Amino acid sequence: MFLSTYVNKVDRKGRVSVPATFRAALSDQRFPGIVIFPSNKYPALDGNGIDRMDELMARLGSLPEWSDEHENLSVLMFADSQRLPFDPEGRITLPEDLARHASITDSAAFVGLGKSFQIWEPDRYAAHRDAVRERARRQETTIPAIGAPAARGVG
Repeated sequence: MFLSTYVNKVDRKGRVSVPATFRAALSDQRFPGIVIFPSNKYPALDGNGIDRMDELMARLGSLPEWSDEHENLSVLMFADSQRLPFDPEGRITLPEDLARHASITDSAAFVGLGKSFQIWEPDRYAAHRDAVRERARRQETTIPAIGAPAARGVG
């Protein structure tokens, strides 16, 4: 499980330390690193472990293979995904195109979202977090009961 928010420096070579708690959450996976791709919804990067990517791919199997919905989700989640291995210090190197998508330059905010995480430019994330909190208050968002029908989507 990915919890909390951590802001880490990005060095001149684009290397950034993945939070130790995130690395620990991924320690039993067959790929020693993370998988990230551009968020379709935000100027951020969506991140997972390889096992979660396998799960998302399996869930796509419930859609007709040549349908627009299958293609949309396949392109959004897999076409621009990159496997980023951890170096011996627990860092990854952010590819320039993905860093540019999220406007990440000198620091990156790793944002835990439970099953997955996002990587943001810290100031943009702070504004997004504040907007989400306000939206949740306005909509009176609550956690569904266990066993309640699942919301539609891939999440």
